[in-house]
Amino acid sequence: MALSLKEIKNPISSELEEFEKRFRKSMKSRVALLDTIMTYIVKRKGKQMRPMFVLLCAKLFGEINERSYRGASLVELLHTATLVHDDVVDDADKRRGFFSINALWKNKVAVLVGDYLLSKGLLLSLKNKDFDMLEILSTAVEEMSEGELLQMEKARKLDITEDVYYDIISKKTASLIASCCAIGAASTQDDPEVIKKMTEFGMYTGIAFQIKDDLFDYGDQDVGKPTGIDIKEKKMTLPLIYALNQADRSTKKSIIRIIKSDKKDKASISRVINFVINQGGLDYAQKHLAEYHRKALDVLNSLPATQSKDSLIGLLDYVITRKK
Repeated sequence: MALSLKEIKNPISSELEEFEKRFRKSMKSRVALLDTIMTYIVKRKGKQMRPMFVLLCAKLFGEINERSYRGASLVELLHTATLVHDDVVDDADKRRGFFSINALWKNKVAVLVGDYLLSKGLLLSLKNKDFDMLEILSTAVEEMSEGELLQMEKARKLDITEDVYYDIISKKTASLIASCCAIGAASTQDDPEVIKKMTEFGMYTGIAFQIKDDLFDYGDQDVGKPTGIDIKEKKMTLPLIYALNQADRSTKKSIIRIIKSDKKDKASISRVINFVINQGGLDYAQKHLAEYHRKALDVLNSLPATQSKDSLIGLLDYVITRKK
């Protein structure tokens, strides 16, 4: 039976509370406007999956310490900065059901807030000489930017192959989860082979996470009704790429024409969804989701049995069975 998020957090529950206190403190500013916005950001936090990956991976190899807390804070500061900037780029009004920073305080303030969060993360690492952790996360942010730009470039022609798809999601999504796992491991020991192993675990988990996200668009058996959001935004997901590769030339051209259109009605989106389902796109994506789940599990199974390992297995299972 799958563990609940509360059960997954159990081995690090007190450490997560301590992290929250430290993170709130790291967000403080003497500028009233900034302090108001930082308080708003802290209040609308999500499931804390990134700090959970950092702290659970840290506890796999030793006791959670000052470096572990700083690593988790670094991840949250830089990741929050990228989300604030993403909302400006996407002109998004909402984030996790809350109004975005740009919706409440306009774009100029949002860009400056993102810059502020970025600088806070950099200074936190530099002041404490956590150069190894800063390098790990800076590499992830570089890859996230490259992945986003590669996706935008390919969206114009819709010529994404499966190899390019995996390149995009490895950079855009999986690199951040991989950096969380690497930073956690690096905070409690310094064996490069162990850090490499946990990076691989995070990468496989991140790829599984994105494939699960792809399936949400089509309403797989766990999700219910389809959303079609990725289709509206011209994103090439794994089920769609597979379905297009199986189709005859005229059907393929017809479906691509719909996806390229800036004005899609419900009927045309339903047509794409039905096309993907009928071509076996969902079954294909589910098969690859299971494959990356197994690869991530194989990494964990090579480690000694601990409560932290059980929680990481639970977190991995949560990633591929979540409902949103």
